[in-house]
Amino acid sequence: MTSPLESLIASGTKLWLDSIDPELVVEQRALGATGATSNPVIVSDLLRSGRFDDELARLIRGDASDEQIAWQLTDKLVSHAQQVFLPVWKQTGGNDGYVSFELDPLLEDPELGPSHEERVRQYIALGQRWSEGHRNRMIKVPGTPAGIDALETLAAAGVTLNVTLLFTARQYRAARDAVWRGAQQRDSLDGFKSVYSIFISRMDAYCAKHVPELSSDSQGMVGIVTSKRIWQDNRVFWSDKQLPLAQEIVFASTGTKLPDDPPWKYVEELAGSDIETNPPATNDAVQASGKTFSRRVDQMPPAAILDEVDRRVDIDKLERILLEEGIRKFADPQKKLLALIAEKRSALASVR
Repeated sequence: MTSPLESLIASGTKLWLDSIDPELVVEQRALGATGATSNPVIVSDLLRSGRFDDELARLIRGDASDEQIAWQLTDKLVSHAQQVFLPVWKQTGGNDGYVSFELDPLLEDPELGPSHEERVRQYIALGQRWSEGHRNRMIKVPGTPAGIDALETLAAAGVTLNVTLLFTARQYRAARDAVWRGAQQRDSLDGFKSVYSIFISRMDAYCAKHVPELSSDSQGMVGIVTSKRIWQDNRVFWSDKQLPLAQEIVFASTGTKLPDDPPWKYVEELAGSDIETNPPATNDAVQASGKTFSRRVDQMPPAAILDEVDRRVDIDKLERILLEEGIRKFADPQKKLLALIAEKRSALASVR
């Protein structure tokens, strides 16, 4: 008998895990997951769990700074997940089996971040550094002005990219065009792979707060409408490029945030193509649902909903506010992670 997750995969969806917890990676791989994503929230929560205290203590006793320790641990966790998914990468010829590594979110921090030009320079330097020697690692670069300005150089250098924190077609197209310009500067396009992560549920949480005038039919549908439109745009753009590997949309932030939504809402609506990167709790809920998932990613809501979304949602305002929130949601955990390492260092010093 086919399980709900198996039916999702059979519909054409690549299932990635929104975690690099070593235990969950192995567990979800057994359920059919073929890749994973990471971000500072995930890493911070893992290290705060206490499960990695011995490793933290070992690194603290060395000469590494708090920041160096944070990134060494991130690198180790991502590398472990890469090993789990490497067979998928080999079997698919590089079309799947990736694990994403997010660059330093403090680059975009409004208090600590450097100038635009320095942000671009550091995105390029860090992207090349953390991708070197890794066959199935994707480098996550945010769809901020500085992030987008770094994409062409990174793509030209052969870095495999996951452009993240995308909320609008404008962002997606700017990112995609920059990546494609860079890719065309390579000697070969044989290993060229890029993905574009749309943060779906955050759009609906935004509209519930900032666009309460949406009708009950349209409220909670903005993330789905936007994602399906970008998915269609992406398919059309790459259709005539004759590339060996698929350039795909990642449907991210698929955990529901509105209280009346079933936990599999986005999983079901976007089933059938490209990649869904789901939180562990969402995959658990899907698996427990007893549902059979089939292709729906190319089925748009009724025209009345599309028209209302276009009339009532100020998409430029949505992008600005959600991008600001997204930067904070990644930068704040990174600050807390550095503070945690400093606390551990102080505790160890007092014991000696």
